[in-house]
Amino acid sequence: MFNVVLVAPEIPANTGNIGRTCVVTGSRLHLVGPLGFSLEEKALHRAGLGYWESLDVTVYEDWDEFVQTNGLAADDARLHFLTKKARRTYTEACYQNGDYLVFGRESVGLPEELLAAHAQRCERIPMLPDATSLDNAASWGADNASEHAALRAQDVCGNFVNPDDYRISALNLSNAAAVVLYEALRQTGFKGM
Repeated sequence: MFNVVLVAPEIPANTGNIGRTCVVTGSRLHLVGPLGFSLEEKALHRAGLGYWESLDVTVYEDWDEFVQTNGLAADDARLHFLTKKARRTYTEACYQNGDYLVFGRESVGLPEELLAAHAQRCERIPMLPDATSLDNAASWGADNASEHAALRAQDVCGNFVNPDDYRISALNLSNAAAVVLYEALRQTGFKGM
């Protein structure tokens, strides 16, 4: 069984999609606070997460509580930190049953101090470079905001979308988690793969 860890997730739909993937793969979901949404029953029902009762999920106040509760050492080989700032790709990693696949917040990823402390445990998903129109997004001024409004549009998961070529700037969190989880399952002989 694999463990999917979301550190300070912000978008409930991404967490819901990841939760559904965990249910169908028999994986555990760990939510490390602070969460950007409510886990109250009413909120879950409104989000259409009817399978939530079938999900093996644990919520932690912070990273320290997560590490302590799960008996993880600082250099634990079972930790895989997924970030765009890694040299090694997720396919170069060797996954074992019981490993923890750690993903960061949608807007900023994993905290820098966590990445620095676990540099040898960081992995990335290779992607094509961002569309050129997105590379200079920070320089778009208010004086030409309407001209670039379509380029700054975001999809439902918060990814920037270039409507001219339908490319996104990065995988959303739920897609990234599924890609890495299925590679880990493939490596460990998951039934039906």
